[in-house]
Amino acid sequence: MIKNRKEPSILEANILYFLIGIALITIGAQAQSGNIYMGLLITEYLIILLPTLFFLKIKGYSIRENLRLNGINLKQAVFVILIVVFSYPIAIFFNFIGLFLLDKFAQVRPNTVPIPSTFKQYLISFLVIALTPGICEEIMFRGMIMSSYDKLGRKKAIIYSAILFGIFHFNAQNLLGPIFLGLLFGIIAYKTNSLIATIIGHTLNNTIALTIGYTINRLEDEIDPAIDGVVFPEGSEALMGIVGLGIVALIFGIIVYKLIKNLPSSGEYQGMEVNNFVLGDSLMDFASKKRSMGIIDSIPVFIIIVLFMVWNYKYLFG
Repeated sequence: MIKNRKEPSILEANILYFLIGIALITIGAQAQSGNIYMGLLITEYLIILLPTLFFLKIKGYSIRENLRLNGINLKQAVFVILIVVFSYPIAIFFNFIGLFLLDKFAQVRPNTVPIPSTFKQYLISFLVIALTPGICEEIMFRGMIMSSYDKLGRKKAIIYSAILFGIFHFNAQNLLGPIFLGLLFGIIAYKTNSLIATIIGHTLNNTIALTIGYTINRLEDEIDPAIDGVVFPEGSEALMGIVGLGIVALIFGIIVYKLIKNLPSSGEYQGMEVNNFVLGDSLMDFASKKRSMGIIDSIPVFIIIVLFMVWNYKYLFG
């Protein structure tokens, strides 16, 4: 039986999510418009991490329990690495779907995250773009937010926190991929009962993207600095891309499912099957959990969703 533990209320978590979201698109955006690396460090540590930890501390909530600060064994670490590696093409597929739909209504714009061209820049980018978000964002989403949503049941906690994670990027071009990864990291967090596992997974995913960009950058002879948009395939080429990526995603999805199913569980979740995490809760959990989010609880999230739409409308159509 899962022990009761003191965690933030859903309203508290959503208000904090709202406040951090506002800070992200104001202070964070301003900081990143100058020096992107320093701006990202300010965003991750001062806007995301510090308020989350400060909130848990001043409210008297257990940081260790709410953030699932438990270790993992070597076998779990290997499984997490394999899951993330095989999941990467699936995330690419979902983002491609999003880009395909957006391209029908707006111009797809280039990625604003800098791609390193030297090994020194690559190492700096790893620390700032891969490792730092892996730590800070996991503490906020698979830590504080998902713990507060536990009272809705595991399934809803995973789904809601994943959606909030995707929206938090404030980038419609990079929405579906992060939502998928949020679902994946949520399942991993529950099965291993450890935020360490999701920090490893999140950091690895970012490192894969960074490494691919760095490799392509090194192989290209030259990049035209005048390019201000992305040429996205159209018509039959786009459909062929979707079909091709879809087949790859399906094959890799089967592998990922098998890996998640065999990922060793820990602590209070030891011995549970993957179906319990993907399909729902046990009858005992079902009877003891709150089944829906209240209207008042939802208001902060609703405002962020509206801001997300306005922000992306100005970006894509402005």
